[in-house]
Amino acid sequence: MTENTAAAGACVPAAKAQAASPKRVRPRNRGLLIAGGVATAVALVGIGFWIVQLTGGMVQTGMRNLDSWGLYITCFMFFVGLSAGGLIISSVPNAFGIEGFGGVSKIAIWSSICCTVAAIAFVVVDLGQPLRLWELIAYSNMASPLMWDIIVLAVYLVLSVAYLWAHTRYEAGRVSHAAIRVVSVVALACAVLVHSVTAWIFGLQQAHEFWHTALLAPWFVSSALVCGTALVLALALLLRKAGRVSLAQEHVVRMVKLLAAFLIVDLYFFACDLLTSFFPADEGAEVVAMLVSGPLAPFFWFEIVACIVAVVICVVPRLRTDALLVVGAVLAIAGIFCKRVQLLVGGFQIPNIEFAGVADQYAITNWGNGMDAAYSGLVYMPAGIEWIVALGVVGLAVALLCFGLAKLAPGAEEK
Repeated sequence: MTENTAAAGACVPAAKAQAASPKRVRPRNRGLLIAGGVATAVALVGIGFWIVQLTGGMVQTGMRNLDSWGLYITCFMFFVGLSAGGLIISSVPNAFGIEGFGGVSKIAIWSSICCTVAAIAFVVVDLGQPLRLWELIAYSNMASPLMWDIIVLAVYLVLSVAYLWAHTRYEAGRVSHAAIRVVSVVALACAVLVHSVTAWIFGLQQAHEFWHTALLAPWFVSSALVCGTALVLALALLLRKAGRVSLAQEHVVRMVKLLAAFLIVDLYFFACDLLTSFFPADEGAEVVAMLVSGPLAPFFWFEIVACIVAVVICVVPRLRTDALLVVGAVLAIAGIFCKRVQLLVGGFQIPNIEFAGVADQYAITNWGNGMDAAYSGLVYMPAGIEWIVALGVVGLAVALLCFGLAKLAPGAEEK
């Protein structure tokens, strides 16, 4: 009897120790952590090649004097759009007091933060040397739209983090509805402003025919709404499939209809810009021909077809399965990326000044048989090092996204 009592007493501390031991990571959480780890490895590889770029100079890239922006600035524009769209989706319901989209607000805000970090990182790698960030501050020209964008983007990142903190406390009942509404209005205004300022960097350059249009800012905002909504929709559906978020189908349908509306508006803006460019002037007709049948035609037609297919998936009820909706969201995002490629490369594709300066391999990317041969195809194609560095920045954003979602979307109870 005494031995049994002693054995039972010995089991009590063991049971307490087992209860006090850390909980195992749930399988659903493990998937996000594995994906985040793989993305971190990709980011480290990108950092290594960025160091190679720093030591060898920007001549290793495909950029030259007459096409001084490339893949990095294209990705910068793209990720700013993803970021602004996500923040707009999360802030509009609170700002205007309308019904939201279920429990996707924190997902949208966090995806916005991750995309903003990626956008800033692309600016850093495009500068050539990180110390030039100090030169931007010490010798800044406040009359330049580039400085406007740097300032707004920094404020935007801080505001996004503050918005996530406020929204988390609001869900816990520690922040009033009036306070979160004020924060949402400020976040919405900043999201629209950051994309408008980015558009003005291009639109205010009169020397480039394809960029100089007043429609560029609303065009940027509409594209941001498309890809931001598509990203939040895809993430929400995937997380719901994994059991990490509870999202009613009516919220999904509402978001899908909103995505269809944004896609139609964006295509309408594009058609208006093409018609305005083509109709009166020979220079504008050259721009349209460059897109429709010229070197940028593959990007143009992929965007049009992808966006139309995404609209069809969104508006036909029978096609609104989770798998097809994710496919439609990915097509919408890919279409907007192709639009960014058209915008940036198209601005350099038509030479605005014939034989400006010395025309050689250091001034023109595809220099070989003269100016005509250089502009017969795409004037810019990213070099291998640009692809790897860009992939590393994307890996950084994906790693932040996965690790953050593991915390913000806990899903089922741990076992």
